[in-house]
Amino acid sequence: MTDHDLAIVGAGPAGMTAALTASRLGLSVVVIDEQQRPGGQIFRQPPANRSAGPKAVRGYPWGHRLVVAAEAADNVEWRYGTTALGVLRPAPPGEGIELVVRDDDGADRISVRSLLIASGAMDLPVAFPGWTLPGVVTAGGVQTMLKAQDLLLARDVVLTGGHPLLLVVAGLIHEKGGRVVELAMPRSQGSLREMTRALGALPGHLGILANAASTAARLVASGTPIRSGSIVTAARGDGRVEEVDVARLGPGNTLVPDQTCRTVAADGLVVGYGFQPSTDLARQAGCELRWDSPAGGWVVAHDDELRTTVPGVYVAGEPSGVAGADQSRAEGQLAALCIVHALGGTTVELDREIVRARRALRHTNRFASTVQRMFEPPRQTLAALADADTTVCRCEGVTRERAETVIDDNPFISSIGALKLECRTGMGPCQGRYCELTVAGLLAQRRDMSIDEVGAFNAQFPIRPATVGELSRMAGDRPSPVAQDG
Repeated sequence: MTDHDLAIVGAGPAGMTAALTASRLGLSVVVIDEQQRPGGQIFRQPPANRSAGPKAVRGYPWGHRLVVAAEAADNVEWRYGTTALGVLRPAPPGEGIELVVRDDDGADRISVRSLLIASGAMDLPVAFPGWTLPGVVTAGGVQTMLKAQDLLLARDVVLTGGHPLLLVVAGLIHEKGGRVVELAMPRSQGSLREMTRALGALPGHLGILANAASTAARLVASGTPIRSGSIVTAARGDGRVEEVDVARLGPGNTLVPDQTCRTVAADGLVVGYGFQPSTDLARQAGCELRWDSPAGGWVVAHDDELRTTVPGVYVAGEPSGVAGADQSRAEGQLAALCIVHALGGTTVELDREIVRARRALRHTNRFASTVQRMFEPPRQTLAALADADTTVCRCEGVTRERAETVIDDNPFISSIGALKLECRTGMGPCQGRYCELTVAGLLAQRRDMSIDEVGAFNAQFPIRPATVGELSRMAGDRPSPVAQDG
């Protein structure tokens, strides 16, 4: 006996769209999200007691309507302030899926026929000297502070990175009264070939590009230098960031050895090199991953109906590849329709909706794939930023020197899982979310291998820290967590 037909983890564009579509077609739907309101990161809403209604987002006219529709959908069970902890192994197989969640009352099980993972993405962590100083914050973190709490990180802010979100955050800081001291962007100006290739992706997305261009123009008019081919290599300060080093990059966006850096005074540093998919729930559930650097790194493998390699588990939005809100919405629509079809919905109109959803997804993919290619992070350059004393694994306090010493002393280590067992990188509460790609890059360089070859960390239950007291609510003769090796 299942509690719902479908559980959706994540209430961003993909999750909201899927919930509204599946419930409209008769499925019983529950949505799990850690925030108190729908919207995800891109449409993040302030607390209900600080806002009369959902706020619009520039460049996405449909976003406001989607959040309004989600908040009005009383035929969906919205479980806000709730965290997904993992998937339990059904016994016997085929008897549905057991999802473990935690809220203020403790942990609980939800039994469903299908699971849609739409858990979004997180900022790409980049380790460099001083990255753990107070005042050094990711672009997504600053966006959350400004949108949800109306908090300004600092008065004098330097921004570094290569993702379009950096311009959005710079504009928000400027609007809130902060001073954007400088934007240091590794990427040089796009070549004519790249710009020509991008033209075919513009229809339907001119508003997004116009908003970015308008933001850049306002920053330049205010006297903010936007320097391409530059990168912040270090942050320093007593108790918090007070200054940063900015270096020019050489050919191919590579670091120039022994280069003299410019020192820029600032009490805040925003780092924004893009995003990596949040795949920990999919990993713990046993879904296969594949490496796709332009799409964010490790993404959840799926077929053309967005089914993962685990029966009954689907994926939509950023876990399938970081591709933006339009793509996430289109994937959420298609995933919901395919789930309805798989659970027995077979009508002519449903088949027509699936055809239209596939067409919409192909359309959004043109723009998304172009943006992915143009703003792929320079991973080798970023991996080279950390010096010997830089902490690369914050949970376990492992420095770059320690990780490389273990690699050099153990020539048999050729996978990130083996390195984890030897020097504890990835064994902390975050289970490697903040160190995986940095450590994998170090191992890959040392072994002359690709990141795809050194592999990814496994995720164990629970995927977020939980107390024994919280988990005690689950006591009983029920399925056990899906265990992953390593």
